[in-house]
Amino acid sequence: MRWLACVMLIVWLSACSTVTPTPVATPLAAPFDQFAEERERMVDDQIIPQDVTDPTVLQAMRRVPRHEFVPPEYLGQSYENHPLPIGYGQTISQPFIVAYMSENLELKPGDRVLEIGTGSGYQAAILADMGMEVYSIEIVPELAAEAEARLKRLGYEVQVRAADGYYGWPEAAPFDAIIVTAAPDHVPQPLIEQLKPGGQLVVPIGPVGAIQTLWQFTLEAGDQLTARNLGEVRFVPFTRSAPSP
Repeated sequence: MRWLACVMLIVWLSACSTVTPTPVATPLAAPFDQFAEERERMVDDQIIPQDVTDPTVLQAMRRVPRHEFVPPEYLGQSYENHPLPIGYGQTISQPFIVAYMSENLELKPGDRVLEIGTGSGYQAAILADMGMEVYSIEIVPELAAEAEARLKRLGYEVQVRAADGYYGWPEAAPFDAIIVTAAPDHVPQPLIEQLKPGGQLVVPIGPVGAIQTLWQFTLEAGDQLTARNLGEVRFVPFTRSAPSP
């Protein structure tokens, strides 16, 4: 019996030694973002010192990957504070201007916003990241298609249309705010008509090839507009027909 007990003990120990521990699942690491520090510096060095204070705007500027919205040849300049060409005579605005215009729309999460001038989609992505319902119009069909695909790939819910932005987006109106990222020589009346009472229209106005003025218009009671001068800017002209590549 003692011999049998020893044999059983050896078999039991042998069986225990062959048990393989079950691996413990560990969360996957987030993809490495090589530009994260550059975005932080962009906000800390270029935007906050120029008195942009809205925390929702600043958070969006820290999160949205601007390098995804610039052509490959300008990748190294993605977070520098100047506009960059994106083709078809258009540009992506400098980071400060994007933040400054976004702040002056005076938005609340869930507001419906119309953007005129999608470009590469960066401004639309900032607004979407802020929690807005975004509609964006681009007159250059190729840019509209590229921006729509890019925004979808990056997970931003934005409605994009290739059309003349002068007429706005009547079937989606009224809007809590409208932002125009090209400079007309006057305020397009259809855009005013598509604002909600109390809504904001931020638009640069001025002649082609010269310094323009950035305005914040507020639609008051009785369809009256009040205007606030936001300073001098320089934008591409507001075009009414698609330019050639």
